[in-house]
Amino acid sequence: MSLRRFAFNNVIRNWRIYAGYFLSSTFSVMVFFVYSMLAFHPGLKNGYMHATVMSAMYFAESVIYVFSFFFVLYSMGSFLKTRKKEFGILIMHGMTGMQLRRLVFMENIVIGFGSTVAGIAAGIGFGEIILLSSHKLLSLGDSLPLYFPAKAMGLTGAAFMALFLLISLFTVTVLRNNSLIDLLKGSNKPKPEPKASALLSWLALLLIVGGYAAALLAKGMIVFYAMVPVTVVVIIGTYFLFTQLSVYAVHKGRKSRSVFWRKTNIVLFSDLAYRMKDNARTFFMVAILSTVAFSAIGALFGFKYMYTDVIKGDNPFAMKYTSYDEPAKQDAQMIEEALHEAGLTYHVYELTIKNAETTGGKRISVVPQTAYNKLVTAAQGTKADLQGDETAIVHYSGTMMGARQPGLAPVTIKETGLTLKPVQAIDTPAIQAGPDYYVVTDERFNQLKKADSVIYQYAFDVTGSHEQLKTAGEKIANKLGQSGNWFMSVDYELYRQDQFFGLILFVGFFIGIVFFVGAGSFLYFRLYTDLGEDQRKFRAIHKIGLTDRELGTVLTKQLVILFFAPILVAVIHGAVALTALHNMFEYNLMKPSLTVLGAFFLIQLVYFLLIRAKYISNVKSAWGLHLT
Repeated sequence: MSLRRFAFNNVIRNWRIYAGYFLSSTFSVMVFFVYSMLAFHPGLKNGYMHATVMSAMYFAESVIYVFSFFFVLYSMGSFLKTRKKEFGILIMHGMTGMQLRRLVFMENIVIGFGSTVAGIAAGIGFGEIILLSSHKLLSLGDSLPLYFPAKAMGLTGAAFMALFLLISLFTVTVLRNNSLIDLLKGSNKPKPEPKASALLSWLALLLIVGGYAAALLAKGMIVFYAMVPVTVVVIIGTYFLFTQLSVYAVHKGRKSRSVFWRKTNIVLFSDLAYRMKDNARTFFMVAILSTVAFSAIGALFGFKYMYTDVIKGDNPFAMKYTSYDEPAKQDAQMIEEALHEAGLTYHVYELTIKNAETTGGKRISVVPQTAYNKLVTAAQGTKADLQGDETAIVHYSGTMMGARQPGLAPVTIKETGLTLKPVQAIDTPAIQAGPDYYVVTDERFNQLKKADSVIYQYAFDVTGSHEQLKTAGEKIANKLGQSGNWFMSVDYELYRQDQFFGLILFVGFFIGIVFFVGAGSFLYFRLYTDLGEDQRKFRAIHKIGLTDRELGTVLTKQLVILFFAPILVAVIHGAVALTALHNMFEYNLMKPSLTVLGAFFLIQLVYFLLIRAKYISNVKSAWGLHLT
């Protein structure tokens, strides 16, 4: 039998051994292909895709490819560790080192080719589902049509065959450094007692707490400038947290008799320090990848939540039209006709705003009391109650601006010499005529004959469904064109924002999911690498008298620690990052943040329960135990 045939039969006949590596590789290919299938879609490039979004998609695709390289490389490394003993036996039966390296190279190429084909095939099916539901996922007008993704198939095939070739060459060089005795012993070699530095352990705590404090205390744009140094500090602290502080904490726990000697904790803690030390780098990668996923998706969903809230909260009327040069009665009439044609019930409010100069050189906006009161009554705001020279100072309290108390100092208008005496301070988002503007009686307003400029606003209180208002708003916006005046329809603006940012949200969500699934897979492969050692260990412990249920409890506790330690750290990191984002925008992102973090935690919990059942089943089937 030729070496080539031997490699092929090895993969086909021992598919259970190769399944984990094959499936992880297939998953990476599928993710990249689906993303490419969407990025190359002619409908997006011709109609919906903005140039900057296109560049962002290509960049994101590069990020996914780089991540896929390390993900597959790690999967391959875990896979090879479980086969060390097999390699040692092959060498004992006469296989040379060169033949062994050629065998691994050819096996990897076979798996790479198979997973590339399988990933593309699975991606075609999954991609079609995404295209059919794209109008919901990406907020597009219609679903993207199906097409034959020749470019995506070519790029994916070439990129991943090159990736598997590179990884094959890399793993071949790694095998050169293993002696026969090391291969035969595999993971049975005795391990030295894990040690941890108290200094580095406390340094980890100091770096993380210090990074958190800097992120949480920063406000406004300071958050942006502090982002890079804080991220670096927290990453370094996280590395020492898992490599030093975790081992240090386990040693301290073992010295406490009340903890160490309680029930089965002696079994749990006996090798927990070894497990924490062995898995430290895996935990570090999982924590950082999960933090990136949490932060990216939380920020994107928070941003969507924020702009939706801003557009709706800052515009109590369905539509507004502002003219800066003339009354524009014709445009207002055209808007009314469009609403009437759409079968929508509406009421229009007209407001004239005069800009005047004070004796102190300040420019102020002035509005009449009657028209203002009609508007704020419709918007359920506070009305002005004025007489004579009295005035109400109104602060435009937009969602991102917040409420504040404007000063009540009197002002004198230069043109008329009239001194306005403030008697009210009002916060409302109903009218935007500058940050602060003045409401005066109709008589005083009419006395301003030579205002610096006049602005005419029309507010339309319209009743109808979102789809009706969106369609009417789009039609009106197209008719008005580039007139230099300003028209805004709340429902149409939300549609435009969703359409533009829907793709960005999808890109970020896609990358976040890839990172999150990859993080969980890292944990799974690490557990699979230690499976043989766990089988031997629990068989020995079972012989000294512990029950099957107690052994199952010990194993479950170990899995909980190994699975949720990095996830818990990532959740805390993500919560701090999203809180810092809240401080930068001065907007409450609590609801979207909790939604994202809660959803990911539930997903991880389900993933843990599935992995726990499978892992305990593997230990049980190998040694005839009945763990529950």
